[in-house]
Amino acid sequence: MAATSLAEPQQLSAASTGVARPADRAELVAEILDLKRRLNAVILAHNYQVPEIQDLADFVGDSLGLSQQAARTQADVIVFCGVRFMAETAKILNPDKLVILPDMEAGCSLEESCPADQLAALQKTNPNFYTIAYINCSAAVKALSDVICTSGNAEKIVRAAPADRDLLFVPDENLGQWIMEITGRPMTLWQGHCYAHVEFRRESLLRLKAQHPHARVVVHPESLREVRNLADVICSTEKMIQWCKTSPDKEFIIVTESGILHRLRKECPDKTFYCAPTFDVNRMPGDACRCSECKYMKLNTLEKLRDCMRRLHPRIELPRDLLERARKPIERMLEITART
Repeated sequence: MAATSLAEPQQLSAASTGVARPADRAELVAEILDLKRRLNAVILAHNYQVPEIQDLADFVGDSLGLSQQAARTQADVIVFCGVRFMAETAKILNPDKLVILPDMEAGCSLEESCPADQLAALQKTNPNFYTIAYINCSAAVKALSDVICTSGNAEKIVRAAPADRDLLFVPDENLGQWIMEITGRPMTLWQGHCYAHVEFRRESLLRLKAQHPHARVVVHPESLREVRNLADVICSTEKMIQWCKTSPDKEFIIVTESGILHRLRKECPDKTFYCAPTFDVNRMPGDACRCSECKYMKLNTLEKLRDCMRRLHPRIELPRDLLERARKPIERMLEITART
């Protein structure tokens, strides 16, 4: 089950990077909002999107929140500012709606680590497998799964799994390890990971903690165990925001993709947030703080958002039978999550 990798995204020209002059940006935003009104569209944005997109989205959140919003939307057009598997999830939940994505090249290294044919082959080795798929996977993998989970509800999903089944958790082994630790439930783990989260290292985080001894450490569960072991709290991006808002502390080290810092600083203006470095700073003098950025999340720009709404393209299109098979485990997740 060796991980495969996406091709490197092409270098963007200055005209397509989304970095616009203030006047140009205001015109872009005005046109996007006008298109949204005329199309009866909703704009959904992940917490890792660039600030300009987050600021004009109707809803900004993590995978669970975005799935819930997609399930209940009354819009005719869903504009999904995230990566491709997220837009696919919105299409699965809204098969008769138009779902568009600013850049179809916005993929996911974690998704690519788990090809559906390899998963199917593994499932055949144990008919008693109950497959729990992290939402960061393709529609084809979702269709092979018994239930979907997100980092925000994975513990609840695993605890709700049938006691007489052998659990298979795909595709993120680090999230799976963490869930096994807190539930005590044995699982077979697929050997996949998010490249942006495994770049964090214990030594670098310890040095940052030494510089900010009063800062609380907030870690995403896709990180390595050596990093999770240093956390004050381990949680999804949405729970990170809520935890920081309610905490009496004033300084936080955030160990996840740096796009979340924009929302944290907006919602907690009286608090200070540090982005954890993704390498050993002692080995790279002169470059003391390179934060983690998902190159695929950052492919979406204001220009691409405007263009996809103008053209209603790129659009997510999936075979009807695949939509129906993939919908069942997502609905099962939403049902379990809604239970008190």
